[in-house]
Amino acid sequence: MTRLVIATRRSRLALWQAEHVKAQLAALGHKVELLAMTTRGDELQQAALAAAGGKGLFIKELEAALADGRADLAVHSMKDMPAELPPGFVLAAITAREDPRDAFVSGRYAEFAELPAGSIVGTSSLRRQAQVLERYPALEVRPLRGNVDTRLAKLDRGEYAAIVLAHAGLKRLGLAARTRSLLSIEESLPAPGQAALGIECLSTRTDVQALLAPLADSASSTCVRAERAVNRSLGGDCTIPLGAFAELQAANLRLRALVASPDGRRIVRAEAIGEASDPEGLGRRVADALRGKGADRILAALSK
Repeated sequence: MTRLVIATRRSRLALWQAEHVKAQLAALGHKVELLAMTTRGDELQQAALAAAGGKGLFIKELEAALADGRADLAVHSMKDMPAELPPGFVLAAITAREDPRDAFVSGRYAEFAELPAGSIVGTSSLRRQAQVLERYPALEVRPLRGNVDTRLAKLDRGEYAAIVLAHAGLKRLGLAARTRSLLSIEESLPAPGQAALGIECLSTRTDVQALLAPLADSASSTCVRAERAVNRSLGGDCTIPLGAFAELQAANLRLRALVASPDGRRIVRAEAIGEASDPEGLGRRVADALRGKGADRILAALSK
C-alpha cells in the first residue's frame, strides 16, 4: 500500500475534486490523505482576477507543497491551470471530463432572452462576459468573485439578475438544479480544459506518475491538450478572453476557438479538423488562424 498526500484548495468544490481523486486512488489500493490549503487566489476576493495576477494564483501554494515534500500530488480544475507549468512540474493525468457547458443561473429568469435591458449579469470570466455582451449588448456585466456558494448567495441576495457558472461545478456539488438553462457550445464556447480535472506532481516523481496513470482519460486528455495548445500559442494567459473546445470525431479531432474583446464588440473565431494523434499541432493551427483574423490586435489592446 502506497501512502499519498493530495494538496488541494479549501473551497467546497476543490475538496470535492480532491476527494474524487482520493476515492479513485483508494480503489487502487493506496492510502490517501488530503492537505487542504488557502491560496492567494482564494484570499483576493475583491480584486479582478486578471488584475490580481491570473488564475495561477490558485495553484502556486499547492506547487510549493509539492516542491517541499508536504504533498505528492495536487488536484486542479484544468481551466485554472496556466498553459505552461513551471520547470520541475508535470501534468501527470487529466481525468474524464464532465459536461463542459456554461450554465445560466437565475432565481427569476429561465434564460438570457428573458432578461430586461439593463439587467446585471455576474461572471468572473472575461471569456463569458464577451460572449454574453456580443449577443445581449443591452445587459450590464459585473465582476463576480468567490467560490460557488458565495456566488450563489450574491445572486440570491439580489445583487445580480443572473450569473453564469460552469455547469460541471454545480453538478459536482449537487447543485445542478440551480441551472435554469445550459448554454450551448455555440452560445458560450468553454474555457480550455473546462470540466476536466488535472493532477500535477513533480517531474522527478516518476513513481507518482506511474500510480496516477490509471486515472488518465485518453479522450479527455487529447481534447484538453488541443485546447491548451491554442492558449499556449497565443501567450499562455488563462485570464484572457479566449475560448477553446475540442471534440473527438472517430480518428479526427474538431477544435473550435475564439478570442474576444471584453466588451464583446470584437470576436474572432476559427475552427479546424485534424488527426487526433496530434492535438497540439491542431491547436497551433487554430491559433494561427485566429491570428490571421486579428487575435493579436485584440490581445495587445488588453495589455494597454
